Amino acid sequence: MPRATNGPATLARRKKVLKKAKGYFGNKSRLFRYAKDAVDRAEVYAYRDRRKKKSEFRQLWIVRINAICRNNGINYSRFIRGIKAAGIEMDRKQLSELAIHDEAAFLQLIVKAKEANAA
Repeated sequence: MPRATNGPATLARRKKVLKKAKGYFGNKSRLFRYAKDAVDRAEVYAYRDRRKKKSEFRQLWIVRINAICRNNGINYSRFIRGIKAAGIEMDRKQLSELAIHDEAAFLQLIVKAKEANAA
C-alpha cells in the first residue's frame, strides 16, 4: 500500500502561509520555507502590538493633557487629583479630545480642579 501524505491539506496550508506573506521582501514572499518564519514572527509582533497600542494611546492622551495643564498653571497629577476630588468622571481620552477641540470647556475643568485641590 502506498504511503499517504495528504497532499491537498499540505498544499492548502502552504498556500495560506504564502498568501499571508504577500508583499514581503524577496524569498519571504515566494518560498514557503522562508515565508513560514516571516509570518510566524509577524503574527507575534501583531499580537504584542495590539496590546501595546492601548498603553501608547494612554501615554499620548496624558502628554496632551499635561501640555495644556502646564500652560494654565497646574501640572497633570494635580489636575487629575482635582477633577477626581470634584467628582468629575471623565477618562483621559475624553479629556484629551476636550483639550484639543474645546479649550474653553477644558479651562473650566482646570478651574474646578484648582478649586477642589485648594479645598
